[in-house]
Amino acid sequence: MIKSTLTKAEYEEIYAALNRVSPLDTDCGELCGACCCTAEEAGREMGIYLLPGEEKVHDRNDGWLTWTAEDAEDYDFPESWKGKVYFVRCGGPETCRREIRPMQCRTFPLQPHITGDGELMMVYNDLELPYRCPLIDEEMPLNDDFVSATREAWAKLITDPLIYDLVRADSEEREEAVLELEELLSMYC
Repeated sequence: MIKSTLTKAEYEEIYAALNRVSPLDTDCGELCGACCCTAEEAGREMGIYLLPGEEKVHDRNDGWLTWTAEDAEDYDFPESWKGKVYFVRCGGPETCRREIRPMQCRTFPLQPHITGDGELMMVYNDLELPYRCPLIDEEMPLNDDFVSATREAWAKLITDPLIYDLVRADSEEREEAVLELEELLSMYC
């Protein structure tokens, strides 16, 4: 497994802080029928990679998640990621253990972005998704406490060099895509 500098206690602290906040005052799953948790039922295989060390807060025998270990080198992870990464699939909203759901489920629809001058900011998830999320599509205003707690969580997470490398690589890819789009638009304007 990929080794993390974050301890189980640090992950538990981050999880606890994020358990106290929510993107909206209501269950956002009611807006879309929990599409991020049920897309698999529509024939789309859904899952998420755990961050390095995140497996420390989960019991593989618990049963609510299905686990596979994948070679990081076979996927689009930073070069610093060597070894196995865990990919997990949830059985859906009815089996979700919300208090211990994976980090990237907790902070959705936001994702971390590191600017060129090293500033951490939160942006709406811009990955291609197999479903439509009203929070993203409509850029719905999110609770300030959720945004703040999410930023604080990612600030702690990126103290781990492997997670920093992942966020930095994703940020650079995002910035390159924006530059390419601006260049394309300039040809037509």
